[in-house]
Amino acid sequence: MRRLLSSIAGAFVIGLLAAPIASAQQTVNFFIGGFTPRSIDARDSNDVLVQDAAILATFDRNTGISINEFNSVTFGGEWLVGLGNFFEGGLGLGFYSKTVPTSYADFTDKQGNEIQQDLKLRVVPFTATVRFLPLSRHSGVVPYIGGGVGVFGYRYSETGRFVDFTDNSIFNANFVGSGSATGPVVLGGVRVPAGDWSIGGEIRYQSAKGDLSTQDFLGSKIDLSGFNYLFTIGFHF
Repeated sequence: MRRLLSSIAGAFVIGLLAAPIASAQQTVNFFIGGFTPRSIDARDSNDVLVQDAAILATFDRNTGISINEFNSVTFGGEWLVGLGNFFEGGLGLGFYSKTVPTSYADFTDKQGNEIQQDLKLRVVPFTATVRFLPLSRHSGVVPYIGGGVGVFGYRYSETGRFVDFTDNSIFNANFVGSGSATGPVVLGGVRVPAGDWSIGGEIRYQSAKGDLSTQDFLGSKIDLSGFNYLFTIGFHF
């Protein structure tokens, strides 16, 4: 998949060099919005949050982990280049991070206190995309659809107090897993030009799974998939 990303990036550069200078308008595009991870019932059985949900809970001790607690702000930027009147190529970088407090749903310590830990997920996506603009880049309103591939740098950690079920002892620990995963990106949106600037909105879906060590975590995967709901602002030059 990393070779695929390199191929797309290479094709993007070749297309830019081949495009006529008049049509190779460039845009620095900034975005901010919300990221909603894939729901528990849609995740692989080996996903760490699926496994954690069997024994941990967020606010409601009777319902296990609520994946909605991982909804959070995402932001970043892109460099877009016109490839003719109806296509654009883009390279982007984003950032998402969320810490969710949890505790054991069915266990407390000898004093009756919650056995608590923090689950933290950070994702830094680097994306290469191509957009199709059916009304052209020069229309008054510019809708678009597109797709591409992303490399998603991730860091997942569990920090706090844990139960060793071999002897029911309680211990403090900090477990960390990190790496990168590759997967597809699909997007659609609309923007409205205003001179050298534009504003718009975009929905973007990403799909990828990272690897974790089962020596540290209950699951061997962390699903990085989900929807991004973005407000965009661009400067054209």
